[in-house]
Amino acid sequence: MSSPQPSTLTVDRVACAGHGLCYGVAPDLIDADDQGDPVVPERPLAPEEAALARDAVAMCPERALALQTTELTTPKD
Repeated sequence: MSSPQPSTLTVDRVACAGHGLCYGVAPDLIDADDQGDPVVPERPLAPEEAALARDAVAMCPERALALQTTELTTPKD
């Protein structure tokens, strides 16, 4: 069995209406800035974080969050 692909969480700031449901469901992963907009990690998520991110994506009524698979690259010699 292969390991899960790393993923990143993104937010569409235009679509976001600032309901706050995402950081309500995943407060250890998603924070809010001074204007109430979500702040998401700018790095690949750990597997347990990806599970929280999926919950937040499903909770967003504006569909402003997306969980995207991160392509692994290997250095070329």
